[in-house]
Amino acid sequence: MDRPWTLDETAHAGPEHLDARFVAGFDRKQGHPDPTGDLAVFTAHGLDRTSTIADLGAGTGRFALAAARTFGHVTAVDVSPAMVEFLRDRAAEAGVRNLDCVQAGFLSYEHRGPLLDGVYTRHALHQLPDFWKAVALDRVARLLRPGGVLLLRDLIYDFAPAEADEVFGRWLDGAVDDPARGYTREDYAEHIRTEHSTFRWLLEPMLTRAGFEIAGAEFSRSVYGAYTCVKR
Repeated sequence: MDRPWTLDETAHAGPEHLDARFVAGFDRKQGHPDPTGDLAVFTAHGLDRTSTIADLGAGTGRFALAAARTFGHVTAVDVSPAMVEFLRDRAAEAGVRNLDCVQAGFLSYEHRGPLLDGVYTRHALHQLPDFWKAVALDRVARLLRPGGVLLLRDLIYDFAPAEADEVFGRWLDGAVDDPARGYTREDYAEHIRTEHSTFRWLLEPMLTRAGFEIAGAEFSRSVYGAYTCVKR
């Protein structure tokens, strides 16, 4: 169906994520996040070597590659051609054969095959404005079988609007000085100004309206949230 009104996700991905030079240093800037705990969330909900998972906004594939060694099949989805090429090369070098890489986004990925057992997404949904977050979460729910698990990690605001100055001040004070080894004050300020992180009291109704039961929520520094959700 022709949808001339649909958001161009590539234009909202952040130009740095489309740059092969930035992609090459992405894991270092992210701090090499360990996927072990996230894999454990899925296994605690019964996923195993027979299970299928999609990683939406897979980036350089730290989670997707680890998941492919734990579960039956993984589809890694990202809007950035540079990210997808990097991940394909990394999977080939590692000899991982149960991982597919797809260039697409929350709004454009078209799943083929049986419904999924799990969906993972880390620090990607905030690239969409709230209307499109709700559309994306509805699409994610329709990818999953009943009882399937969504693990959502993102920059999500767990504070009242009047607390913004205080919370953001603490967050920026914790930034690093070297942009090659982490996120600077300028990086965080640009995120707040130009990206679309939302309040948890706006996001949670989107999750439940999409057909999810929120099984768990954890927050750090009032800006980093992790949700475990089960498809009803």
